[in-house]
Amino acid sequence: MPAAIAHAAARHAVCDTSTTRMSRARRLPVGAELQRGAGVHVRVWAPAASRVDVVIEGASGAVALETEANGYFAGTLDEADAGARYRFSLDGGAPLPDPASRFQPEGPQGPSEVVDPGAFRWTDAEWPGIAARGQVLYEMHVGTFTREGTWRAAMEQLPALAEMGITVLEIMPVAEFPGQFGWGYDGVDLFAPTRLYGRPDDFRAFVDRAHALRLGVILDVVYNHVGPDGNYLTRFSPDYFTNRYPNEWGEAINFDGERSGPVREFFMANAGYWIDEYHLDGLRLDATQQMFDASADHILAAIGRRVREAAGRRATLLVAENEPQHVRLIRAAELGGYGLDALWNDDFHHSARVAVTGRNEAYYSDYAGTPQELVSATKRGYLYQGQRYAWQNKARGTPTVGVPPERMVAYVQNHDQVANSGHGERLHQLTSAGRWRAITALLLLAPATPMLFQGQEFAASSPFLFFADHTPQLAQLVKKGRAEFLAQFPSLATPEMRACLTDPADRASFERCKLDHAERERHAAAVALHRDLLRLRHDDPVFGNPRPGGVDGAVLGDNAFVLRFFGEHADRLLVVNLGRDLELTRAPEPLLAPPEHAQWDVLWSSEHPAYGGCGAPPLSPDQPWRLIGESATVLEPHPAAG
Repeated sequence: MPAAIAHAAARHAVCDTSTTRMSRARRLPVGAELQRGAGVHVRVWAPAASRVDVVIEGASGAVALETEANGYFAGTLDEADAGARYRFSLDGGAPLPDPASRFQPEGPQGPSEVVDPGAFRWTDAEWPGIAARGQVLYEMHVGTFTREGTWRAAMEQLPALAEMGITVLEIMPVAEFPGQFGWGYDGVDLFAPTRLYGRPDDFRAFVDRAHALRLGVILDVVYNHVGPDGNYLTRFSPDYFTNRYPNEWGEAINFDGERSGPVREFFMANAGYWIDEYHLDGLRLDATQQMFDASADHILAAIGRRVREAAGRRATLLVAENEPQHVRLIRAAELGGYGLDALWNDDFHHSARVAVTGRNEAYYSDYAGTPQELVSATKRGYLYQGQRYAWQNKARGTPTVGVPPERMVAYVQNHDQVANSGHGERLHQLTSAGRWRAITALLLLAPATPMLFQGQEFAASSPFLFFADHTPQLAQLVKKGRAEFLAQFPSLATPEMRACLTDPADRASFERCKLDHAERERHAAAVALHRDLLRLRHDDPVFGNPRPGGVDGAVLGDNAFVLRFFGEHADRLLVVNLGRDLELTRAPEPLLAPPEHAQWDVLWSSEHPAYGGCGAPPLSPDQPWRLIGESATVLEPHPAAG
């Protein structure tokens, strides 16, 4: 992806709702809010209009809103209540849905519905929230997580995730989008959870149940663009967008230009809204390199502050995707950073994938998957920290010195990377069983924050494809664009492979991606592998209590390496061999030396029959070590014999 383009600081107005005339106390600066016995107060930013009326379904006539400063209109609907459906008419034109609608029961083209956030009875008053350290993330697409594709159905599977050792659910975007299925990254009603998964209170019930199981929930939000279908923002104001910055997915959001104050407030309010009204524990910010802001107060920093304010005493987690790998996002504000908590680490994924599949085409071409890469990624986080990146023919990344390892989110699968395999194949289908178990051990025991993609924990057989339900004309453009994107992979650009690519608009593409949770029992070995590794990560005195700078590593062979985890009273070795059997007849590597008066014994092995392995011989202190091919072994020190 192209990096953000630097621009000179631009002026922007600040929306101060405390100085505008507002007839009722409000939770948010825009939208329809129930006033408890006093009707519904509505407020909208529409500087492009000279008059705004509210058209209520089933009511005769329309209600004219009063003009406020800075292009806002507001008023009270005295006879309306929760459940009322309404639209805005600008200067007598065709009624449009509310840009800050809390629910779109008929989709983006239909009326907006008044929602009462106080009607739901929460039971999570004692929930403390989540911090960055000690978490295991789980990326979930609600529409394919279960056959039903609803919040209520997903709730039934949460106990299994909690028992597995997952601590945080990262929900793919849920802002209302057109059609009957999609990934959610083309949302158009940012305050309205999609009708496809249930009603707003179903989402709240999901979060409440997760908290009861000690699971945090963060939401993937898209603040870098708005979807092309059902987006009416420009009808209210063209100032929502700007052409001053190039954007990969359409018009860039106007965070720093003329009249950007209300735009900034709109997105900041949205970030706080999810924390306040849905008790979410944080956000995952999509493609932040496409959120352009040259002002003194970057919108990412402002969003982070708003999230913390909305959470109050609860701890929150803010994770960012940032392709150019700018560590500034997670630096503290006093150090010139934006104050976010963690960054996705594509470098770890790319190197690990090349290591276990041997394929390094397209954007994998700058990775060899060598032991040294995996050691460096474990110790340093990003592999590219300012060096030339040949795929983009420019420098990439920034130094991670001083960044705690838990601030890097590591994964070997996510929604993008699984879908980009062409057939939507998961990693266990692209490599051998032994290598898959070994790389899973590295992922789940390394000090970075690990993330699993839904179904990964039971080696799901279902693919995860790109799917999007659009109008026929737009669907053809999306299909064409998807094929052109995948053409960067020479193996997917052949006529034979192009003919095999699924149609994103075909409902069958979506249906094929639904998980079969009965596979938890049928794939018991995969479940045991993940459960035992996460238990080791949580409960072991060394893995469970990592020390700053407490890991070092060394290369042992062409495909083998060792990581030593230093504990307060004992150490652990993780020996990974992704190649053939390797016999260490000589071992001039200090990291392999046991503590004084001790010897290494096997604590855990990926070759245990419970995980589908074939067993591994013990490692004798008096004999050359034989490292079984395509395996990972954890060693702990015991007192030496004699």
